[in-house]
Amino acid sequence: MRRLVTLLIFALLGATVYGFASPSTGLAVNGTTVTNSTFRGELSAISAAPNLDCFISALDPATYTAGAGGASVPTSGAAVWANLRIEGLALQQYAQTTLKYHPRAKDLAAAKASLLSELSQADQNRVSQSGSQYTCPGSSAMALADMPNEMRTFEIAAQAASLRIVATLKKTVPLTATSMKTYYAAHTSEYDTICVSIALVPPAQVAAFQSAEATGLSVAALAKKYSTDASGQKGGAYGCFAPSSTSYSGVRSDTISTALNTFPKTPQYISLNGATDALFVAPTKRTVTPFATAESSVLSDLETANASLANTLKGKILFYSAISVDPAFGRWGLNTTGPSTFVPGLPPKADVGTTSMIAALTTAGTATYK
Repeated sequence: MRRLVTLLIFALLGATVYGFASPSTGLAVNGTTVTNSTFRGELSAISAAPNLDCFISALDPATYTAGAGGASVPTSGAAVWANLRIEGLALQQYAQTTLKYHPRAKDLAAAKASLLSELSQADQNRVSQSGSQYTCPGSSAMALADMPNEMRTFEIAAQAASLRIVATLKKTVPLTATSMKTYYAAHTSEYDTICVSIALVPPAQVAAFQSAEATGLSVAALAKKYSTDASGQKGGAYGCFAPSSTSYSGVRSDTISTALNTFPKTPQYISLNGATDALFVAPTKRTVTPFATAESSVLSDLETANASLANTLKGKILFYSAISVDPAFGRWGLNTTGPSTFVPGLPPKADVGTTSMIAALTTAGTATYK
């Protein structure tokens, strides 16, 4: 259930050993199964709890809201959840069979804390990447509490397995206080508190804005003259963002290659209040952030870096795993990024119930069988 579609390693077990799952199986990984009723129950729990739906959708965007049938869930949500469930099963198998890992109580407690942090970070990333001002309606702890007991127990155990696997990979940075502090010391400037000014410029004024900047007009003067945002009246000053801010990752990304007190040459384009404008973001001050304030951001960066190291191996091993999925939930196959669950194939809505479709289904064939 983790954002760890890039943090997962799958057990390399012969696909011919296990055969096909029974009709009552929702999905199976190398002989370990999740029943159809269990899988449907998890989908129902997600669709019935808006906060849980929000956090899981932040991990991997999909729609779980119940359809017209009340108890139904959109096919895209079923396929995405199947992927996440398969990943969790494979994690546990690999940790148990290859690493001989069986989590202790303290491992599970650490895994729960890690899972809650990951859910919260996924929600923050969703907000910063989408430009939305709305976070999930409750906390990640509330989302975990919304899960059925079996689902919650499994997710925590799978998280424990993922942490163990990453810790055994070469070149990964252990997620310990000592290792994180060492990493921070070598990358301190990447966690500066950043003060920014912005200019929101109508497309028709972008060329004039850029020409004025080329003549040496200051950030404050440019914002006052061209920005339609309220901050323009005070020279575009928009605030300072520390690593603990929910907006930090977006601010850092927007300013990482821009010199102090300058706007970038190329703007971003955003839609706001029905209009599309060019957004220029200028860093105006950078100050060193203490590790205690930057710790959550350092942890998030290391989790992402560690995850990327597992991605290639995941694809190779997953390719040889024996995996089956109930066709009602999706189709297991190979896409451009590796093995995955595809949304079940359905006929176009426009064809269902049409005269031509009904005729095709009710008219006997006249061709001779050969």
